[in-house]
Amino acid sequence: MSRIGKMPVVIPDGVDVNLDGSTLTVKGKGGELTQTFSDILTIKIEEGTIIVERPDDEIKSRSLHGLTRSLINNMVTGVSAGYKKELELVGVGYRAQLKGKDLELALGYSHPVLVKCPDGITFECPENTKIIVSGIDKQKVGQIAADIRKHRPPEPYKGKGIRYSDEYVRRKEGKTAA
Repeated sequence: MSRIGKMPVVIPDGVDVNLDGSTLTVKGKGGELTQTFSDILTIKIEEGTIIVERPDDEIKSRSLHGLTRSLINNMVTGVSAGYKKELELVGVGYRAQLKGKDLELALGYSHPVLVKCPDGITFECPENTKIIVSGIDKQKVGQIAADIRKHRPPEPYKGKGIRYSDEYVRRKEGKTAA
């Protein structure tokens, strides 16, 4: 098998990895993640690394190879370091506050917007215009952050709305008097 057919993921200290057929379980200080992968690929644990191998160079094998390696790497990183997304609220009167574990948003509507906190996710509000979504599952953290942003996406004229902290909102010029 060629060098291209192997893609290792290094297992950091404090992370325990168990392989049962095509089901991989990763445990660390952050928690535990389990996922089942395709039977086309071969997953092995050798000398502190997880090796993903593909049997051939067909398109399906190659695409599953990269996907599987990325998902395993995200699992290992998630249980060891975790993931977080930071959101900012821009606009007069826009604010966020915690109600128990849930998040309550005032976004200029006639009613507050309540976002329920799912399992494995934590919300933080260091300021009333900042939200930090954190957890061990990268996909879940990104999806919850996107769902919160969907309540009031940033608009291009005044820049108001919910945006990621590293997001650049391209501004448009408004109407001018002729």
